[in-house]
Amino acid sequence: MGTLLELTNVHSYYGHIHALKGVSLHVNEGEIVTLIGSNGAGKSTTLRTISGMIHPKEGKVELAGENISNLDAHRIVTKGVGHVPEGRGIFPKLTVQENLDMGAYTVNDQKTIKDRMELVYQTFPRLKERVAQYGGTLSGGEQQMLAIGRGLMLNPRILMLDEPSMGLAPVLVDLIFDTIKKLNEQGTTILLVEQNALMALSIANRGYVLQTGSIVLTDDAAKLKKNEMVQKTYLGIE
Repeated sequence: MGTLLELTNVHSYYGHIHALKGVSLHVNEGEIVTLIGSNGAGKSTTLRTISGMIHPKEGKVELAGENISNLDAHRIVTKGVGHVPEGRGIFPKLTVQENLDMGAYTVNDQKTIKDRMELVYQTFPRLKERVAQYGGTLSGGEQQMLAIGRGLMLNPRILMLDEPSMGLAPVLVDLIFDTIKKLNEQGTTILLVEQNALMALSIANRGYVLQTGSIVLTDDAAKLKKNEMVQKTYLGIE
């Protein structure tokens, strides 16, 4: 199981704000790795740096050994990095089908597109029932399914999910996490940012704890769940 994604001493900025301060982490092929931390810790910034939405001023991001630190976002997509951003980011005035088609904009082979679409509809049968419905008219849970489905249309080597459970009812949170587990079992490597640290650590192999732009702790997910600092700060266990 080789290393698929690796960040080495990454420093990222928003203007003069030093958002990531020497972040180093790795994700092996076939893993679910989670980033946990409070709001403003740098979790979303880490994903944006990987996907090329911002470029690190120092350090490097490597995908399967290739330095992708300074590639444009659309080039990074073509290399198999899927990014489902916080807030879902679907196209509200496009139908479910059209949103999924947009997810496959870098794929030229029609059979591949058809196969991926079938996989998305198998994963989320509810989307198949709403294929002609506009994205903006879907419920929050359905929009999250659509956002993940669109990310899957790329057939990504790694799928990065930013707060997939945000704003969802508990029953839908369970469904989304079950789906993430199933996708991983089918071979998709996953990097997960999630406020619901208990759920994230329950399905992840390993985790990293971010505080104010720095990684302060990393371990197997099962050990992080038992860590006293993690329990107090992120799991609400005194």
